[in-house]
Parts: sequence; C-alpha cells; structure tokens
Amino acid sequence: MSVAATAKALGVGWELVNKVAVTATRNLVYADPSHLAGVRILGVDEHVWKHTRRPGEPSSMVTVLVGLTPLVDGAGPARLIDMRPGRSAEVLRTWLRERDPQFRAGVQVVTMDGFAGYATAVDHDLPAARKVMDPFHVVHLAAEKLTGCRQRLQRETTGRRGRKDDPLYKHRRALLTRTNFLTDRQKQRLDLLWGTDDDYVALQVTWEFYQDLIGAYGHPDRSRGKKLMTRVIHTLHKGLPEGLEELAQLGRTLWRRRADILAYFDLGASNGPVEAINGRLEHLRGIALGFRN
Repeated sequence: MSVAATAKALGVGWELVNKVAVTATRNLVYADPSHLAGVRILGVDEHVWKHTRRPGEPSSMVTVLVGLTPLVDGAGPARLIDMRPGRSAEVLRTWLRERDPQFRAGVQVVTMDGFAGYATAVDHDLPAARKVMDPFHVVHLAAEKLTGCRQRLQRETTGRRGRKDDPLYKHRRALLTRTNFLTDRQKQRLDLLWGTDDDYVALQVTWEFYQDLIGAYGHPDRSRGKKLMTRVIHTLHKGLPEGLEELAQLGRTLWRRRADILAYFDLGASNGPVEAINGRLEHLRGIALGFRN
C-alpha cells in the first residue's frame, strides 16, 4: 500500500504517514549494525530526485549507494545501502568518512559513471579500492561524440540543422546501432552514405571507433576484450588528423580514465544493478505520491 493510500485510509495527512514510514525504516534498517556488513563491491551513481527545482533550492540530485557484493558472488540481489542529497565529491567523501575504518578497508571495488567527482572521492578515502567506470557510460560517451560529429558535419555541409530528408539526419539511429543488429537495408544505406560525400569521412572514422569500442565490451572473452579496448584507447591517444575533433575529445577522456575502464574486464562489476535500483526508486516515488501510471 502506498503512502497516499495509507493516508487516505487512515484519514491523516500524507506528511504524517511518510514521516512514520521514514522513521520506522531508519530504525529497522539503518540502526541495524549489520546493515553495512560485507560490502566489498560498492556501486555509486546519481539520481534525479526532483524534476522541478526553484532558484535557491538545494540540488535536485541525490547520490545513491548500492551494495553489489551479493550479486557478484551469486548469493543474492544488489541492495540499496544509502542515499545522500547532492552530487559531488564532497557528498561521497562525507559519507565514506562517516563509515568506520573496518568498512572502508573492506571495500575493494567501486563502480561508477564518468563523473570525476566520485572518482576523486574514492581516490582520497578508499585509496586501495579499484575503480570501475561502467561500460554503459563509456559507450554513451562515445555515442555522444558520434552524434556531435554528425551534427557538426550537418551544419558545415548545409549551414543548418538536420531535416528529415537530409542523409546525415535520416541515418542518425542506424549510426548508433551496433553492426550486429543492423538490418541489410540499414547496412546498404550506411555504405551508400560513406560513398556519397568525402565530407563524411570524419563521421565514418568516428563511427568505426564507436563500433570497435562496443565490440570490445561485447567480446565473449573478457581478456581478449581488454586487449581490444586497450588498442582503441592507445590508438586514439597517439594523435589524430585534423577534422576529428570529437574523436580527439573522446580519446582524451578514455586515456584519463583508462585504468577505470580496463578494470571492468578484470572484475566484471558494473553499475547496471545500480541503474536498475534507480529505476525502481523512480517508480516507488511515484507510487508514494499517488501516481498510478
């Protein structure tokens, strides 16, 4: 039963029921000494807690902390450990400093997205832990650079934004699709796109690196996947010709976070379960407020 339904059934206010529920949760969960026991693998991510924010109000973001140890060990699901208002290095550092030395010493792996603040916090307060940059966020970053390249070429070749009949705009979804999932028709269209105009060479090169990056993550042998990813990172770092600005930006980011990116292939831990819990939080918050769909 949701908070809204409970309040209606009891004839009291939503705030009162929510306060009682929060207090009971804190007493039952957070007051339990074993709540943080056995956390070797910690997942950290941000979550948009409020979708509206007035000027002067605190951040609408929260930092979500999830225990991934049971899932990685095959002993159970990931579990939500805590949430803190804000998204910054200081938010995570404060939370870590509030934990006892035994807890901090026990954390061996921390998974996260590409936000530098979380990486900084882990470096300061969990220096022995290995950081893992989540594969989804690495691929998403590469996809952003591919899209940025397409949009730049669209403006340079036409002087305007894309329209439905423009080749670059028309194939925007196919460009982001992994080659394994492209239909024969989509493959033919992309081949035609590459052969249409020399101005699209930069986009083709960026697309090929994007596909190589996805292929490294998708390789069934993680050790082989690590070698493929290492090759991508080092190739981009060696230097690129002019006209590949977005790819150069991607290369700098991958090089800076290369240890965290490659750690995934050694450990296999990712932020996927954390994202799943974020989705559940979004749904539960809607239920608590009385939304039905």
